[in-house]
Amino acid sequence: NVRVFARIRPFLPNENDNNVPFVTPSGETTLQVVRGRQENSFQFDRVFAPSAGQEAVFDEVSEFVQSALDGYNVCLFSYGQTGSGKTHTMQGAGSGVMRGLIPRSIEQIGLHKKRLGLEGWEFTMDASFLEIYNEAIRDLLRDAKSNESKHDIKVDSNGRRTVTNLTVKQIDPTDAECCDDLLSLAAKRRSTASTDMNAVSSRSHSVFTLNMTAKHLEKNKLIRGTLNLVDLAGSERLD
Repeated sequence: NVRVFARIRPFLPNENDNNVPFVTPSGETTLQVVRGRQENSFQFDRVFAPSAGQEAVFDEVSEFVQSALDGYNVCLFSYGQTGSGKTHTMQGAGSGVMRGLIPRSIEQIGLHKKRLGLEGWEFTMDASFLEIYNEAIRDLLRDAKSNESKHDIKVDSNGRRTVTNLTVKQIDPTDAECCDDLLSLAAKRRSTASTDMNAVSSRSHSVFTLNMTAKHLEKNKLIRGTLNLVDLAGSERLD
């Protein structure tokens, strides 16, 4: 089940007010691309106009977060050119309306955990956050700034892929402060990488993974789901 959404970034305050957009929405599922005399229309499952806020985007994808809570493996990723708003969409800023998909997803999971607790379920969640640059994996949740291990992707006998030596932290999705600290640590590690390597922020992928487990001992039920939230590198060609 693959769905593709398109989000059009508005002009920023430091951009020329006389600029004319060449990508415009035409209804909720179509956008128009105009270059000179050439005009093309593209269909998507959903198109978000420049005026659409973070909440509108999350409302559309929250059902996929619920699918992960129901025991499915789910992946949400943002793709586009550098500066198109991928990281803003995924992570956002602050604790208000500008929050992105990642903090909003954690909030939804926290509400779900509370509901499950009232029904006798035990809910646990662990998180990992990695960055891929130049075919090398960097652990964004490592405890020390310089404590970077070598990471490889392994496939076990069941076909399950894992990353070796990757920090996995168990977090409580109802503890907003703890979750914010986790995301701040990852942002700090990634911004350091941006300083150490030229334009790494636009050429690296980041993958935030949440593994969730719900157990009900009396009913002898177990539910496991995974939510991957991916911020892909800029899509432009680099010579």
